[in-house]
Amino acid sequence: MEQKINCAQTCINGCILGDGCPNIEFRQATSQFIAETSLDQMLAMAEERLRKKMTEPPKWILPEDI
Repeated sequence: MEQKINCAQTCINGCILGDGCPNIEFRQATSQFIAETSLDQMLAMAEERLRKKMTEPPKWILPEDI
């Protein structure tokens, strides 16, 4: 039987399911990205995303839309 957990809350200090993790494919992709990407590249990507975010128009959330 597959366990249903909220990984964002439960696995803060590391995955508790090990090889039974439903997100194992993402963990492998993340490890590969970290191994193949330099820190300078990661910082440049983050800076570019922040620049895009700062130039986006504000998104208003009205109470009646919730």
